[in-house]
Amino acid sequence: QEQLVESGGGLVQAGGSLRLSCAASGRTFSSYVMGWFRQAPGKEREFVGAISRRAGNTYYVDSVKGRFTISRDNAKNTVYLQMNSLKPEDTAVYYCAAGFGYTDRMSSYDYWGLGTQVTVSS
Repeated sequence: QEQLVESGGGLVQAGGSLRLSCAASGRTFSSYVMGWFRQAPGKEREFVGAISRRAGNTYYVDSVKGRFTISRDNAKNTVYLQMNSLKPEDTAVYYCAAGFGYTDRMSSYDYWGLGTQVTVSS
């Protein structure tokens, strides 16, 4: 069982940066693929990116490629989402998730955090 807690959200101007963290409480963090998702007001939750168990591979949705970077520190049971060149359309609640499939499908992730709000002003 993993409990995930996101932090680092806030209000930032367009063009700015934020770094989100997601801390896991379980003992098997390194066995999970970690994903980041987001949900904007009135929209469905969407995939942002994922990182493999040993951080050897990452992939992202096209809209954030080149701006967002996912990393993880298995010794600290933490995954990060570095967000640069933020745009107003990045405004959403950001969620981290843990699962066993290296995929963009929400159904493949077994554990979810409660989310952290990111607001980008124009």
